[in-house]
Amino acid sequence: MKRKNMKSDPVKPAAAQNDVPGVKPDFAEKTRSFIAEWTVTILLLVFGTATLLQAFVVPTSSMENTVLIGDHMIVDKLAFSPHSKLGSYLLPYTDVKRGDVIVFKYPVNPKENYVKRVVGVAGDRIHLVNRDLYLNGHKPVEPYVVHKIEYPNEYRDNFPLAPPDGLVLQRGLDMLQANVQNGDLVVPEGYFFAMGDNRDNSLDWRYWGLVPRENIVGKPAIIFWSYDATTADLTDPNFISLDHLLDLGLNFFSKTRWKRTFMFVRGYPLN
Repeated sequence: MKRKNMKSDPVKPAAAQNDVPGVKPDFAEKTRSFIAEWTVTILLLVFGTATLLQAFVVPTSSMENTVLIGDHMIVDKLAFSPHSKLGSYLLPYTDVKRGDVIVFKYPVNPKENYVKRVVGVAGDRIHLVNRDLYLNGHKPVEPYVVHKIEYPNEYRDNFPLAPPDGLVLQRGLDMLQANVQNGDLVVPEGYFFAMGDNRDNSLDWRYWGLVPRENIVGKPAIIFWSYDATTADLTDPNFISLDHLLDLGLNFFSKTRWKRTFMFVRGYPLN
């Protein structure tokens, strides 16, 4: 709305002359403005990615049916941040708990991020009998677990007492040597134990060994897009394969799992 009967206008700064008819900003000024705007934008994106949120795509089926291959998620990197006197009042920090779904740095190659579910915290005693988890001497309720492979595997199904198979890495062998007591894996201080919900088709901490607290990146917050892709498409060494790009172009609408859009990823209390 225009103001009427104004006696005078304030003196405009020099930069405001850009809006005066006939006065055009020079090339240098346009360039400076463009660089400044994009610098701020990039800094905000970098800051957000480094400290607050991070996009993550699920490349394997080890967490089915909680998360699927091709789920693109936003990871909350502040959820498990170290507590501070000020931060605890301002931000929703929490401790890593049994049942939490976490994203963490793969201990063998920290450049890769994986997603699993925590089933053991420091001091917990864990073992499996015929695929069933026993935690501190009792069998917890795990409604999220699926079994999709019919044939048994002695080590996978009866961890940690069964002899390790050829998939167990040296870190896993070290864990078995140092942390098994009376038939249970005992989780040491500063570490957690996690497995995939697709329990029979998950290379997890049974095979890699314990993962330290500092490797945990955060917790999945929400699935912003889910696309029916294959592991090969999402683990291509060239970042994204030409076949996957072509598939996206031809099948974006039909292979997008629309019902999973904006779906929250939540943990389940495990006691």
